[in-house]
Amino acid sequence: MKRALRSSDGALAIEAQGLVKRFDDTLAVDGVDIGVPTGSIYGILGPNGAGKTTTLRMLLGIIDPDDGVRRVFGHERPHEVSRLIGYLPEERGLYPAMKCDEAIAFMGALRGLPLGEGRRRGRELLENHGLGHAIDRQIRQLSKGMAQTVQLLGTLVHQPRLVVFDEPFSGLDAINQGKLEVLIRDLAAKGTTVIFSTHVIAHAERLCEQIAIIAGGKVPFAGDVDTARDRIPAQVRLETRRGEGPWRAAIPAGARHESKSGGGHFWSFPVPEAGIEAMLRPLIEGEAGILSLSIERAGLHDAFVAIAGEAAARELEQGEDGDTPR
Repeated sequence: MKRALRSSDGALAIEAQGLVKRFDDTLAVDGVDIGVPTGSIYGILGPNGAGKTTTLRMLLGIIDPDDGVRRVFGHERPHEVSRLIGYLPEERGLYPAMKCDEAIAFMGALRGLPLGEGRRRGRELLENHGLGHAIDRQIRQLSKGMAQTVQLLGTLVHQPRLVVFDEPFSGLDAINQGKLEVLIRDLAAKGTTVIFSTHVIAHAERLCEQIAIIAGGKVPFAGDVDTARDRIPAQVRLETRRGEGPWRAAIPAGARHESKSGGGHFWSFPVPEAGIEAMLRPLIEGEAGILSLSIERAGLHDAFVAIAGEAAARELEQGEDGDTPR
């Protein structure tokens, strides 16, 4: 039985139940269930080739699923609400002979925005994003980063309620990646729903409230980032002056122990079910010499490994190194 998809207040911008897509003999997406709350930043996280792009295209109605249901703002036919959607595909492309404001206006026109209004908004967007000097330049005269920014602005010119980015950070340098993160946060702050796919965990961890982890066309987890991280117990990091004594019985048997040549002993272990309070008394009374004590929650990378497995994590890391999405 498929689980019901509901946000905390019942408002979903996108929902999918049991999406399946095959290409010839290849099962690209196998029973995807997700729900994207209105006004949230939602990430689809997985290695290259995991089915992220195919899932996004089904959600937007670019391709139809072989099985399952998807809804955008409650509509099972996403084309009925296409004017409310901005989509930046993985494959970037603009007409090279167009000027920047014309390219933005053209993209807006595809979503129903009058050309004149699109040019006016396009010039304003270019000015606001540091490209005022390039308004009358042709796309072929721009750097790769500038052209990517123009296409991004064309995705937003009609002021959509839902923005979908497919691998938006690929090919951007660190500065432009930072600018894009700020833009995504600004969109969400204004009530726009943002969904993006990525194979880079850091972007999802910094930006997303909720994620769907996808591997091998399946979604083994969809929900809050904090819930994913809580799949792994928080870790205790303890430093003591002494390394031996009766107090060691209070430290879990499987704790990792490392001693430093300059003195000090470091212990790492999951937070005990009874908490750490019970172990503090014997450490103090036994004069272990507590130098530092901290509790660290698992990061999203560790959660991904626990949920999707080591093989999927290795594929993810290879994608991060090569940064060649597909």
